[in-house]
Formats: sequence, C-alpha cells, structure tokens
Amino acid sequence: MKIALTSLFVDDQRAALAFYTDVLGFTKRHDIPLGDDFWLTVVSPEAPEGPELLLEPSAHPAVKPYREALAEDGIPLAQFAVDNIEAEHARLVSRGVVFTQPPTDVGVAVVAVFDDTCGNLIQLIEMKSAGD
Repeated sequence: MKIALTSLFVDDQRAALAFYTDVLGFTKRHDIPLGDDFWLTVVSPEAPEGPELLLEPSAHPAVKPYREALAEDGIPLAQFAVDNIEAEHARLVSRGVVFTQPPTDVGVAVVAVFDDTCGNLIQLIEMKSAGD
C-alpha cells in the first residue's frame, strides 16, 4: 500500500493553483472540470509520478469550523519536506509568503509554518541526519 493522493481544502481552486505552482513551485498534474469545480491536482517536480495533492473545494459546511479551529491553535494541515529549510524559507519570504513560525529546531528536525493564502497553515520540515 502507498499514498497516491491526499487533499487540502482550498477557498478558491484557481487562486490555490496559482499559489501552489507559481509561488511554491509544484507542477499541475490534473485540471478536469467537474460541474462548478475541478479535479485539480499538483505534484512535486522532483517526483512527477509521485503522490498528488488534490486542491479540494472547501464548500462542505464542516470544512470552515475545522480549518478555523486548527488555524487558531496554529496546527498545520499538511507538511512538505525540504532539503534546506533556511534556503526555502528565504526563497518563500522573498516571494511574499507569510510565515506564522520561522524555522525552529525541534530536536530531530527543523520546522517552519506558513499561510498558504487558501485557508490553510502548511508546515515545512527538514529532517536532521543522525549526526546532527
């Protein structure tokens, strides 16, 4: 068994696609109309055949209170791995991304959290090697 697809609820699929591709650097994989919405997925350019992230419409009534409660507590809804968190943090800040937590050493990793402008907090993580 392996993870092929996971999803994030987004307020506006087109705005989310722009942020996730133009700002974060993901690549659009699927963009299929489904009524008023789309089956809209992105992938890492480092793993174009790897897991897809579905940018899911947030219209369901349970989504808003769920995301608001997590954001209020500072809990990210997704986590993306990076090789160099300091460089990625600097790159994203230069592109206007707002971080709610700067790179922070948590022992086995360094993490940072940003607002994806689509209703979610996202965590970046750089795992430390055994000798760090």
